[in-house]
Amino acid sequence: MADIARLTALIEPEAQALGFALVRVKMFGGAGDLTLQVMAERPTTRQLTIDDCAALSRRISDVFDALEADGRDPIDEAYRLEVSSPGIDRPLTRLADFEDWKGHDARIHLTAPVDGRKQLTGVLIGVADARIAIDVKKHAVMTIALDQVADAKLLFTDKLLAATRPLSTDGADEFENEDAAESAVMIEEQD
Repeated sequence: MADIARLTALIEPEAQALGFALVRVKMFGGAGDLTLQVMAERPTTRQLTIDDCAALSRRISDVFDALEADGRDPIDEAYRLEVSSPGIDRPLTRLADFEDWKGHDARIHLTAPVDGRKQLTGVLIGVADARIAIDVKKHAVMTIALDQVADAKLLFTDKLLAATRPLSTDGADEFENEDAAESAVMIEEQD
């Protein structure tokens, strides 16, 4: 499988050139079904539009195609490129993420157990002295270093949903009206 650090080093400048912050680069799947997942966001909105995703996808493809033509293909097998925003229940990959999303519920999987726990679920308190603080449900406030985190993500709650409203809902009513019109036609056809 490809070297994630090398892929990140190739992708991050392309994201930054578009004004995006890179959230995560991840490879998953097996032979014949490999996916390179790239998550990025606009720092001001913490989201990307479809056009933003397309622009970043083109830039990444252009860089990788040029490397392949030069005999230095960063991924030596067939793969699918997936570019997206982090979504509502986003992964927490940078120290700043744990500070930015304090007050929200999160689940943190650890690289090794701490106080007998391999997973911490609770409310993020933030970051102090480069350590992540989380109020673990039915336990206590715990602090850990970022290098102790194997995987972390926000948990879907009403509070999180309210904090991550979409940039724009323009056009959403058009689809709703189209669906209502189609339903009315189908009901008339059945009568």
